[in-house]
Amino acid sequence: MRSHIRTLTARHEPKGQMISHVKSGSGAIVGLAAVGGLASVTGLPMLIAPLGATAVLLFGQPASPLAQPINIFAGYFIATMIGVAAAMAFPGMWEVSAVAVGVSIALMLMFRVTHPPAGAIPLVATATPFQGSTLFVVVLLSCISLLVLALVHHWIPPRVQYPRRVD
Repeated sequence: MRSHIRTLTARHEPKGQMISHVKSGSGAIVGLAAVGGLASVTGLPMLIAPLGATAVLLFGQPASPLAQPINIFAGYFIATMIGVAAAMAFPGMWEVSAVAVGVSIALMLMFRVTHPPAGAIPLVATATPFQGSTLFVVVLLSCISLLVLALVHHWIPPRVQYPRRVD
């Protein structure tokens, strides 16, 4: 039984340097503050929950395949398309939310562009009063803002290669 508990509580992430962790947290603060600032200027509700998870990947795990630009943009695009279609076809039906998340995951996996935070977008699309085109604009502007800031962020020492180079 102890080995099972040890397996559940084992840390799989390598130990990092404190300066890198502080830099990652600072990058997320700046990135999300920029999106929030853009939201106040445009009047669009751009600070949606999935962006917090995207910030974790972009600033904290930039080498992850899930944090690469194609995964972010394509994953969010697929999930937004499915979420908006589900919300328009079956308004107010909570059951459709679950199906939309599952279909989004399956498509992201099929196209090899998995971005886990994007899996929440169908829930946003079906549970909020966003109009279809508004959600597309919000997601696109937010992704561009976070990605540009991540590119700059990882260029500042201690530098990190982002995006990952294709081998």
